[in-house]
Amino acid sequence: MVKLRERISVKDVGLLLIGAVIYSIGTHAFMVPANIAPGGASGIALMVNYLTDLPVGALTLVLNIPLLILAWFYLSRRFAVTTAAASIVCSLILDLAVAPICPVYNGDRMLCSLYGGVLVGVGMAMIFMTGTTTGGTDIIGYLLQKKRPHMSIGRALLVVDSVILMFSIFVFGNIEAALFGLIALYAQTKVIDSIIYGGDAGSMATIVTGNPDGIAAKVIYELDRTATVLPAKGAYSRKDTSVLLCTVRKSQFVKLKRIVYEEDPDAFVMVTETSEVLGLGFRAFKDSL
Repeated sequence: MVKLRERISVKDVGLLLIGAVIYSIGTHAFMVPANIAPGGASGIALMVNYLTDLPVGALTLVLNIPLLILAWFYLSRRFAVTTAAASIVCSLILDLAVAPICPVYNGDRMLCSLYGGVLVGVGMAMIFMTGTTTGGTDIIGYLLQKKRPHMSIGRALLVVDSVILMFSIFVFGNIEAALFGLIALYAQTKVIDSIIYGGDAGSMATIVTGNPDGIAAKVIYELDRTATVLPAKGAYSRKDTSVLLCTVRKSQFVKLKRIVYEEDPDAFVMVTETSEVLGLGFRAFKDSL
């Protein structure tokens, strides 16, 4: 078990580093020269960079500090620590590794918004696959979800990003900044969903296991989710077993599979891709009517 966790940890570090490099290339080579701020803490950092010429990575990290403090007190310390680590890695790679050597594209802004959005999306998806996030609006989403479980998080984050896009019009001095930023944000979101989920909003895992308590405990502690445990009996073996039902978001799906494997390598897992998830912690029923 120790060797398995060490191997997974090394894999996570590799995904984080590669994802941070791709994320940084997309930001430095396409977003910065095109004056595009596609929402989130990085979007605000890009606007401040335009006004002050300060490093984008350092600005993003500074903007994440108050959000990380809130996450430490109101979410979980583990989430705050892992998100802080990912934010620091991305900021250092962007400012110290990519920016000094990576060329920038000064051509068509449409191409900048598309390629920038795709690269940033690929990088963020790889970071999500480690079970963490880059901070920014992701932290805001978790905080809103903690405060109001039935609130539509996607809609709330869309409002936040829309405000940032509106501000970019005044900072960059043209309406195209917001329009191209919206294209980049859309491309980024679609790429993340396609890599993690194949474009679906969520996944429900049906897990047949002899260790439901161990899996459920880790789901609650590490993913801040819950699950439903149902008693069952094998049709062939006639032995008593359990079925655990759990629905997670895109940034948690890979971690859920790892939890199941760590707690019960012999578990039988069926994954149902969902186009819509309603209820506690997801979209409220009234918002879907």
